[in-house]
Amino acid sequence: MNGGDHHHPVAVGHSPPDEDPKTPLLPVQNPIQKSPPSFYSCLRSIFTANNCFILLGPLSCALICIFVDLNAPKTSRNMLAILAWVFIWWLTEAVPMPITSMTPLFLFPLFGISSADAVAQFYMDDVIALVLGSFILALAVEHYNIHRRLALNITLLFCGDPLNPPLLLLGICATTAFVSMWMHNVAAALIMMPVASGILQRFPVGVDKSDATARFCRAVVLGVIYSAAIGGMSTLTGTGVNLILVGMWKSYFPEANPISFNTWFFFAFPLALLIFFALWGILCLLYCSKGSGNALSAYLDKAHLRRELELLGPMAFAEKMVLAVFSMLIALWMTRSITDDIPGWGALFQGRAGDGTVSVMVATLLFIIPNKKQKGEKLMDWNKCKKLPWNIILLLGAGFAIANGVRTSGLADVLSANLEFLENAPYLAITPVVCLISGIITEFTSNNATTTLLVPLLIQLADTMRVHPLLLMVPGAIGAQFAFLLPTSTPSNIVGFTTGHIDITDMIKTGLPLKIAGIGAISLLMPTLGAYVFGTNGQVQQLSGWWKCSIC
Repeated sequence: MNGGDHHHPVAVGHSPPDEDPKTPLLPVQNPIQKSPPSFYSCLRSIFTANNCFILLGPLSCALICIFVDLNAPKTSRNMLAILAWVFIWWLTEAVPMPITSMTPLFLFPLFGISSADAVAQFYMDDVIALVLGSFILALAVEHYNIHRRLALNITLLFCGDPLNPPLLLLGICATTAFVSMWMHNVAAALIMMPVASGILQRFPVGVDKSDATARFCRAVVLGVIYSAAIGGMSTLTGTGVNLILVGMWKSYFPEANPISFNTWFFFAFPLALLIFFALWGILCLLYCSKGSGNALSAYLDKAHLRRELELLGPMAFAEKMVLAVFSMLIALWMTRSITDDIPGWGALFQGRAGDGTVSVMVATLLFIIPNKKQKGEKLMDWNKCKKLPWNIILLLGAGFAIANGVRTSGLADVLSANLEFLENAPYLAITPVVCLISGIITEFTSNNATTTLLVPLLIQLADTMRVHPLLLMVPGAIGAQFAFLLPTSTPSNIVGFTTGHIDITDMIKTGLPLKIAGIGAISLLMPTLGAYVFGTNGQVQQLSGWWKCSIC
């Protein structure tokens, strides 16, 4: 018996390799590792930083509801409480951002701000339809490697011989700004980020990556996200903010001359140009050191780039069709509404068709047109759309819902009363102060939400100050697009942040001087070029009367 017992461990030793022969069959209490959890360790596991931030949202909401009195309707206080809850969760990311973006769907009905149906409509409005269609098109561009072909062509055109990093950076930023002029900022960033990544993939990663290479990669990603924002300023279709501004001008001042595509372009394009060159200068100063050309030239050889472009071969039918569909979308966006004399094709539908209508219609074509690669296969199928960034779409929806809630709850009136200090501001200080306020608010909520919240307040303020409303409205709307400091400020920033090349310190280091340059540029152009283009020197009395009529 003893002999059998003695050999038993050997038999166990022949057990499968994943089983440890020394592991007892029954669990043995380990005095060091398996001691019962203490009361304090339980508390530590509950009161983590993340759990504290989760609790801080509803707690701040409850404290505002109990202790804050705004001398206004109860809904305005409730809206302020909701804002505190949502912004704390957004800023700390205690709860995933897309989930936080959905909280207005239950908070608004529970706090009496609006009905469930009313708040849900903001999560699929025309601007979101515009973004959704643009995203599908961006996925098609990426799927057919069009971005790689574009990346090689841009690099060949701008890299110089020998390699000139500032010139290459200028080429990438200028292309992004140009694309962003004709489509939504987020869609432009989504299309151009793979193009930029196609260039950056040529550089080594990990320990082999030199400091000059890492800095240039940061400059390219920052250049793409900020150029998308700057390009979007210059045309009415470039961003939802410009459309919101024009819509509000028409709504509040129906008798005044509407702001046409051309009017806006004459003012905003020179402004965007000034800010664009400021961005390029800041990026070159911070990230393109003198010796960077030598460090990068080993990976961006012109002859090698030409060979790669030749290897891609001629454009296939599918690529040509995606480009044709993309060109058609830009043409339709530009011609939907042109001027008062030339109304555009939108007039055929009595203004019922929006930019989102076109975006989704053109995206639908991608699922109908064959790609001529395999029989029955279309340019796109739904499996290719699984990468759609729903988090960005939900974030935009939350921004629109919050903007409407602030307006309908009466919180906007409370906030406008607190902007009365601007009434005593000197004439030349109006533009920078308004732009600064707008630029600060936009870091914590979407650009569209900031504009929707701020522009009605600025119209009231302009009436009190007896100045032309556009003197305040335009800087307010432009300032709302200076969302340069935080990844959460705008979806375009999130697109760049997810590449892993940049962090928050990079964004602040570049975004702060860029924001100052932007405020300086609009402070210079608004009283000069703005006065000429928008006619802000006259009609104040008349406009004030029209505004009062529209309120009545």
